[in-house]
Amino acid sequence: MNDRPHPTAEFGIRAARTDDPAETDRLYDICLRTAASGKDATGSFEDPRLPGDIFLAPYLRYAPDLAWVLARPDRPASGYVLGVADTASFERTLEREWWPGLRARREGVPFREGSRDAFARKWIDRPPTAPAEVAAAYPAHLHIDLLPEAQGGGNGSRLIHTLLGALRSRGVHGVHLGVGKANAGAVGFYRHLGFEVLAEDPGSFTLGMKLLERGSPQGLSFGS
Repeated sequence: MNDRPHPTAEFGIRAARTDDPAETDRLYDICLRTAASGKDATGSFEDPRLPGDIFLAPYLRYAPDLAWVLARPDRPASGYVLGVADTASFERTLEREWWPGLRARREGVPFREGSRDAFARKWIDRPPTAPAEVAAAYPAHLHIDLLPEAQGGGNGSRLIHTLLGALRSRGVHGVHLGVGKANAGAVGFYRHLGFEVLAEDPGSFTLGMKLLERGSPQGLSFGS
């Protein structure tokens, strides 16, 4: 007989401790260990902080109230979900307050062309923005990352629904996300949750989900 508890019984969801340096470091580690289309990118970056600097830290700083972690009791996090309610406002804030500092800190730091560091540096120098029509109809966006130990058992769905519930409570009428086509498992996961393909380019999909009727009031800021 297998007495090992089901994953959903093992893991709980709580607000991210954004003022705890140890938790932030743990979330940076999760970001790195899922940065290769959901697989471990440890050793693939000359600067292992780059994935977290792009896809984690700005959310913890500018939208801390839309950040949750998945963790066993008294154990470090094994996954997280992050979001913003107003993507366009968030992008403007990052261009004004976040990206300039990253660019300055990495100016003159060498990197190999074609490397993951090169890709990340190009993202920092010219960060992509959501198409206007997507940001208007699906103003929120999210990121979710889970370590292998936390995958399955409905953990990802519970994290996503925690965020979606918070967005609905703020009157946000739609949410979108980007996912690489190579990450077939993630694409299937989002489609199963009800996300639909909004746009497609050679390497990725933009997926979206309606949360409220269009006439419902929208949240006033990207975080709160």
